[in-house]
Amino acid sequence: MANVVEALPPIEEQFNPNSQAYLENPIPQCLALARRAPIVWYEPWQAWIVTRMPDILECWHKEPLSSDFYDWEFAPTRPPEDQWSNFERAMIGHSLLSDPEHHRLIRKVVSPAFSRNVVDAIQAKIEPEVKRLFDTLGKPEIFDYKEMISNHIPFISITRMVGIPEKYWSDIKHVITTFTETWNPTISDQRRETARQNCNKAIDIIKEVIEERRRAPEQDDFLSTLLNIEKDNEKFVEGDIITLILALIGAGADTTLVAQQWAVYALLKNDRGQIAKALASPDTFSNAFSEINRWGVSSKMGFARYAPSAMQFMGQQLRKGVMVLMMPHLKDHDPDYYDNPGDFDVERVFSPDVMFGYGPRYCIGAALAKRQLFLTMTELFNRFPNVELAEEPERDIEDHNAIVFKRLLLKTNCL
Repeated sequence: MANVVEALPPIEEQFNPNSQAYLENPIPQCLALARRAPIVWYEPWQAWIVTRMPDILECWHKEPLSSDFYDWEFAPTRPPEDQWSNFERAMIGHSLLSDPEHHRLIRKVVSPAFSRNVVDAIQAKIEPEVKRLFDTLGKPEIFDYKEMISNHIPFISITRMVGIPEKYWSDIKHVITTFTETWNPTISDQRRETARQNCNKAIDIIKEVIEERRRAPEQDDFLSTLLNIEKDNEKFVEGDIITLILALIGAGADTTLVAQQWAVYALLKNDRGQIAKALASPDTFSNAFSEINRWGVSSKMGFARYAPSAMQFMGQQLRKGVMVLMMPHLKDHDPDYYDNPGDFDVERVFSPDVMFGYGPRYCIGAALAKRQLFLTMTELFNRFPNVELAEEPERDIEDHNAIVFKRLLLKTNCL
């Protein structure tokens, strides 16, 4: 075994998510990384990468590592509490990321806010806005789906789902989408600090909205639901509300922008018979979206964790604070994991489905994200049943977290 390891080329020659080769086809690099070892040191990121699903699932389930951003060795210095800005209060004081016990409490008390009935009610709010967006689009011969539709969807969802009034849109839109950059190891300290300051501005707006809602509490939206939960649970406080909303808007917006592009691309790039199967119901689309995500392999990084102390982990000695990345997408085109992985099959069975994480840290807003995407895809194909790609989209190497398109031109064929 030692001889086999020594014969391997340097990992940087096999795996580079910032390369043009990865951008055009990440599959060979993902497979090469996964086949090196169950856990691999990646020097460019100063991080360990966990490459195989049994180990990832166990780590998610047992939580031996920290999810606290400030446990990262390259995080800004954890300031004393009397010097916390809004960002520190969200990421330390009431973070859903840090304290496992508090995290479980929050998930328990807010779970009714993510029930099927609530998601159905949110759909009723979002659907007219999605239709209005397509009404504004009209029936052009060719249009850029990214510019005209997908860039607007997250913020439609914000106003109708969370309950942030439209008067705050212009202020919050340009600051909230950088939330996920605050813990990205591939960007500069300056860019990370800009993202941190953007979070502070976004939280200022959220706090202002909360104060408005306290004065007029009887409104049918997610924020009002959280404020009612706060009244009945002394351990659930305003900081928890802010963190939940920040996660839904920030991470949700970032994820949705990527998902919108890849859902359209995957459905148009493959057998069109898959479209009707995918859009038959919210449940069929939920499964189809997992296949869209698997087939597309848009991820560059994965789920970040940090060693809370010097420790043994998967046979490796970890230094305190080192990042450990869970990369479940490395398996997505592995024939040992999926039958016929090159085929696009919206009825493929996923067991378990780990697109939104797994175990205690499963994304609490997954159902909401899938539902807004289902609404948009349904509207697109109802309006333009013969829509097709107008060109093979050019991929944008500048995105810090995922493979995205510079534009996504669609030909409607409706004239």
